[in-house]
Amino acid sequence: MRIGNEQLKNFISDSEMIGAKELEQSFAEAENNKEKLGDVLLKKKLIDEIQLRKLYAYILGVPFVDLTKEIIPHEIIQLVPEPIAKKYKIVSFGKNGNELRLAMVNPEDIQTVDFIKKKTGLKVVICLTTEESIEAVLRQYSKSLKAEFGDIISKNSSEVSKETEDDLEKIAQGLPIIRIVDTLIKHAILQSASDIHIEPDEKEVRVRYRIDGILHEAMILPKQVRDGIIARIKVLSNLKLDEHRVPQDGRFKLEKDGLKISFRVSILPIFDGEKIVMRLLNESSKGLTLESMGLGGRGLEIIHRDIKRPNGMILVTGPTGSGKTTTLYTVMDILNTPEVNISTVEDPVEYRMPRINQTQIHPKVGLTFAAGLRSLLRQDPDIIMVGEIRDKETMEMAIHAAMTGHLVLSTLHTNSAAGTLPRLIDMGAEPFLVASTVNVIIAQRLVRKLCPDCRKDYKLSDKELKTLKDNYAMDEILEVIRKNPDVKNSVNPSGKWQEIKFSKAVGCERCNNEGYHGRVGIFEVLEVDNDIQKAISQKEPSESIEKKAREKGMLTMLEDGFVKAMQSVTSLEEIMRVTKE
Repeated sequence: MRIGNEQLKNFISDSEMIGAKELEQSFAEAENNKEKLGDVLLKKKLIDEIQLRKLYAYILGVPFVDLTKEIIPHEIIQLVPEPIAKKYKIVSFGKNGNELRLAMVNPEDIQTVDFIKKKTGLKVVICLTTEESIEAVLRQYSKSLKAEFGDIISKNSSEVSKETEDDLEKIAQGLPIIRIVDTLIKHAILQSASDIHIEPDEKEVRVRYRIDGILHEAMILPKQVRDGIIARIKVLSNLKLDEHRVPQDGRFKLEKDGLKISFRVSILPIFDGEKIVMRLLNESSKGLTLESMGLGGRGLEIIHRDIKRPNGMILVTGPTGSGKTTTLYTVMDILNTPEVNISTVEDPVEYRMPRINQTQIHPKVGLTFAAGLRSLLRQDPDIIMVGEIRDKETMEMAIHAAMTGHLVLSTLHTNSAAGTLPRLIDMGAEPFLVASTVNVIIAQRLVRKLCPDCRKDYKLSDKELKTLKDNYAMDEILEVIRKNPDVKNSVNPSGKWQEIKFSKAVGCERCNNEGYHGRVGIFEVLEVDNDIQKAISQKEPSESIEKKAREKGMLTMLEDGFVKAMQSVTSLEEIMRVTKE
C-alpha cells in the first residue's frame, strides 16, 4: 500500500490541484532530500491535510473518513488498545457483524493492521483519515474515564482514614490520595478547564472547574479526603505541609501525552480548612495569533502598525479574566525576534517564553513593579512588558520608559478604551505626556463561542427586539455596522434587525450539553492620532474621546460583539452577559 512520489505527482498533475512549476519544484526537493512528496507539499502549504489524505485514499482505492465530529461507542473504541492507537495512529470506529472498520493515517503500516486482525479475530476494513481525526478519537479514550471518576473517588476515599497531623506527608504519598488528585487533574485537562477550585465545607469537599469562564460543579468528595488532597497538592507545589494559618503560593508542571501543563497554585486558609485554586496553563499549545483571538479588520491593522513602532505605550484594558495577559503575550510572541531584547516585570509570571527575560515581583523584599522597572531600564531593553500599572510610581516609570525610546506593553483595569486616558491622568500623569506616549489602547472581554455542531439559527421576534431596544441603542448599532467597511460584507446587515440571522446555544454531547465550546475576544481598538492627542492634552472627558474615535471608524466592544453574533460565532445572550456594566 505504498504510494511513491512519482505516482502521487502524476495524480496531482492530472487533477491540476497544484501549478505545474510548484509541483515540479516540490517533487525535486522531495527526491533530493529523500522525503515523501506529500510531506513536502504540506510543509509548503500547497495542499491541506484533508485534500492529501483524500488523494491517498483515491489512489489506494480505500474510503476516506472524517471522524472529528464522531462520537464512537466505548465498546468499539476499546477494540484497539489505547497504547497501540496512540503509537501507530490507528483507531477502530465501526463494527458490522464480524467486520471491523479501522481509520489510520499511514497506509503503509500493514504490520499493525495484521496485529489488530489477529487480536480481535475480526475481518478488517481500512479507511484513511487525518491526524486531527485520530486526535479527536484518542480524546474519547480518556473521556470514558469520566464514567469511572465516581468509582475511583468512592473506592479510594474509603481507604483514607483520619490520620494525625504528623502523618500528613505519609497520606500525601499514599496511593489512594495520589489517585484522587491525579483523577481530578486529568478530568480538568480533558474538559479544557482553566481553573480547579477545591473548597472544603463543614461536611464535604466541593470541587469545581472553570470552563470557558464559567464555574461548573465537578464533584463532591467526602470530608476525610480533605487533608490528604491539600497535603498532596502542597507536596507537588513544594509548599510547607505544616503551615495552615497563612496563604501560600506555588507551582508545578505536568507532562503527559505530549501536553505540557503548568499549574499555578494558591492556598488560602478559610473557616473549614484551606481552599485551593489551581490555574492551568497549557505551555504546549501552539502560539496564538491576534486573528484567532477575534481581532480583525481595521483594529488588527492598527495593532500591527503600532507594535512595530520603536517607542511608545501599548495598553490593554479590561476586568480580571478578560484575557489581557494573553493578548500581551501574543503581541510579545510577534515581536520576539533575535534582534530585540524583551524584558518583563510580572506578578505572577504566567507563561514561560523563550528569549524573553521574565522577572517575578516580590513586594516583601522590595521588588515591586516600580523597583523592577527601574532596574530593568539599566538592562538595555528594547521592549518592556509591565504586568499591570497599579500605582502612580509604576505609571510614571512606564511613561518615562516610553519617552526614552522603549516600547512599553502593559495592562490597566478600566471598562473601555477611552476611559483609560482620563484614568492615567487621575493617577497623576501629565496630559501632554499621556498624549505623546500612548500609541494604542485595546479594551477587551471574552465571550463563549457557540458549539458549531449544535447551534440553531433563528431571527429576532418583535418581543426580543423590544427587550434589546430597552437596553441598547439598536438602530444606532445597526447603522454603525452598515457603514463599517470591515464588517458589512461579512454579515451583510441590509434591511431590519428582524431579517438578520443569529444563532443560539442548544447543547450536544461534543460540548457537554453547554451549547458553547471555547472562547473568543470582543475588542475596541483606540489609536491615539493627532486629534485624540489634542483631546487628551485638553483634558476632554472619555465620552468626547470615544466619540472622536468612533467617527474615525472604531467599533465599540458592544458593536464588535453584535458583529460576532451576526457571524454566528457567539450568541446575543453571551454579548449581553459580558457587556452589561
